[in-house]
Amino acid sequence: FPPLGAGLVGKDALGAAILEDCARHKVDTRHVKATAEADTSYTDVFTVQSTGKRTFFHYRGANALWDGKDLDFSKIKARIFHLGYLLLLDKMDVVSKDGTTAAAKILAAAQAAGLKTSIDVVSEASDRFKTVVTPALKHCDYAIINEYEAGMVTGFRIRKDAVLDTVSLRHAAGAILQHGVKELVVIHFPEGAFGRTRDGKDFWQPSLKVPDKAIAGTAGAGDAFASGVLYGLHEGWDLQECLLTGVCAAAASLSDPTCTGGMKPLAAVQALRKKYGLRPPLEPNEDDF
Repeated sequence: FPPLGAGLVGKDALGAAILEDCARHKVDTRHVKATAEADTSYTDVFTVQSTGKRTFFHYRGANALWDGKDLDFSKIKARIFHLGYLLLLDKMDVVSKDGTTAAAKILAAAQAAGLKTSIDVVSEASDRFKTVVTPALKHCDYAIINEYEAGMVTGFRIRKDAVLDTVSLRHAAGAILQHGVKELVVIHFPEGAFGRTRDGKDFWQPSLKVPDKAIAGTAGAGDAFASGVLYGLHEGWDLQECLLTGVCAAAASLSDPTCTGGMKPLAAVQALRKKYGLRPPLEPNEDDF
C-alpha cells in the first residue's frame, strides 16, 4: 500500500536525504514540509559493546516546530495515522489548561475522519509520561510501546532485577486500556511481545532466537516491530500473525547498526522465523488450552 509521510525537516543536507529516501521507497511526501527556522532533527546512538546498553543524544531541531495543523484528514485516504514520538515533539506535547495536548487533538481529528490511530513513545527518563502520554491514549486505537514506557505511563514495575514480571505486564496493559485506548495495547520487550484487546483477549509472542553474532545493533528494533504489527493490522490479519511479523521485523532490524538498513521485503522478514526459530513461550495464549 502507498505510505504517506508527514512532518517537518530542515532546508539542509539531512532534510534533502530524507526526502530522497522517501522518493526512492515511493513514500508520498506532500505533507513533509521544509523549514529554514531549524535544522533537521537527528539522533546519535552510543552503544556499550559489553552490555548493549544504549544512550541516545537527540537534536530536536525541526521536529520541535511541527504541529500537524496542515493535515486535513478528510482528504487523506490512509487507513492508519501513526504518530511518533510523543515526548519528542515539542508543539505536540504542550499540555493545555484543560489537561489535553495538541497530540491528543490531532489524534481525535484523525479518528473523527475515520482513520485508525496509533502512537509511539520515546523511552525518556522523566516524569512527563502521565501528563503528555495519557491524554493521547483517549484518542488512540492502537498503542504499541515497550515495557519501560508502559511502566512509566502506569506506575507498574514490569522488569525486576532484569527479569520480566508478566503479572505486572498484564496489569500495565489493562491500565493503558482503561486510559481509553479503543482496540489494542501491545507491549514489546527483548523476550517478545504481549497484546491485549479491548474485549480482554491476551496474546503472547516470543521473539526470535537471533544469535549474538548476527546482532549488529538494536537501534530501530522497536520501530521495526511496530511496523510489522501495523502492517498486519492494516491488512486485517489475525493478531497473532501481526505479533509474529513484528518480532520477525525486529529480528531483521538487528542485522544492521542503523535503524532501517536491516529491513527486507515482507517475505524475507517472515522467513527469519524458520531461520532462527522462536524463544520458549513466555506464557500460553488462551487458544493454547
